[in-house]
Amino acid sequence: MEAPSTLHLLCGKAAAGKSTLAARLARAPATVLIAQDRWMARLYPDLKTVDDHLRTVPRLRDAMDGHIADLLRAGVSVVLDWPANTKATRRWMRGIFESAGAEHRLHYLEAPNEVCLQRLHTRNAAGGHEYTLNPEEFEALTRVFEPPTAEEGFVLTVYPAHGAHCEPPRE
Repeated sequence: MEAPSTLHLLCGKAAAGKSTLAARLARAPATVLIAQDRWMARLYPDLKTVDDHLRTVPRLRDAMDGHIADLLRAGVSVVLDWPANTKATRRWMRGIFESAGAEHRLHYLEAPNEVCLQRLHTRNAAGGHEYTLNPEEFEALTRVFEPPTAEEGFVLTVYPAHGAHCEPPRE
């Protein structure tokens, strides 16, 4: 019997390493990557601020949740490179894997602000990411960040961060 499909969720502050981990997870067989930033940059090329981004994300979420559930029901695992950074967003994601009868795993990257800001500076300078964030925007996003809790009931893998590198996961 085939293993059920899995929805991989990623939680961590901006520049914590979510997209890097997502790309690695998506290399597994029968797995696709769905990256929020890639979709947003193509659908809304004129977005300028974090507020613009936060205002338009729900529209993409509404368009994608049924598609993601269909992929899971078809036996395809999905790596959702979409920040699971608030309880409300994680509730939406839970609805997807539950409606599809799929497994899930929440990958939480614990990176301190200093590490994230250094990575953000490096990422912005390289210019390869769809969006650049300044330190003020990073702080605004960090203020609404909610780490996952045991009460939420997710299958959780935690990646502790020390310095500039994430440690191997702990479950």
